[in-house]
Amino acid sequence: MGGEQSWRRPARRRRPARVGLLAAGAGLGFCLIGVAGLGAWNVQVVTGSSGPVRETADGFLREVSAGDADRAYGRLCADARSRWSAAGFAAWLRTPPQVTGYEITDVAVATRGGRPRGTVAVRLTRDGGGSEQRELPVVREADGWRVCGDPY
Repeated sequence: MGGEQSWRRPARRRRPARVGLLAAGAGLGFCLIGVAGLGAWNVQVVTGSSGPVRETADGFLREVSAGDADRAYGRLCADARSRWSAAGFAAWLRTPPQVTGYEITDVAVATRGGRPRGTVAVRLTRDGGGSEQRELPVVREADGWRVCGDPY
């Protein structure tokens, strides 16, 4: 039966390497877009935080130099308040040489562990005319920015 055989399309060669490379490229592209978005968000958080960090440190140091221990204590973070009682903090502020003035020289904000943190460089003026350079750590808590660590 020598009938004619029907025409068949030749089989296509499969190209699994090309498909794998395309999938890997698309995945890498999505990762890069995610990293760029995260970086932009981080820059926005850091640059938008230097003003509030400065204001927090300025308010704290203004109250310290004025001798208003209660209001200055209210600006401390929860960790610092757990280490200092209000009375102990007030006594510490009254210990000579007392802070009589200050000048904020630099404000830096960075993220550590996904949380923004600030460091304020300040020159403290003490009674008697002496001055010293200090760094004031400032952290973000639920209700705003707070001075943390050893305030001065």
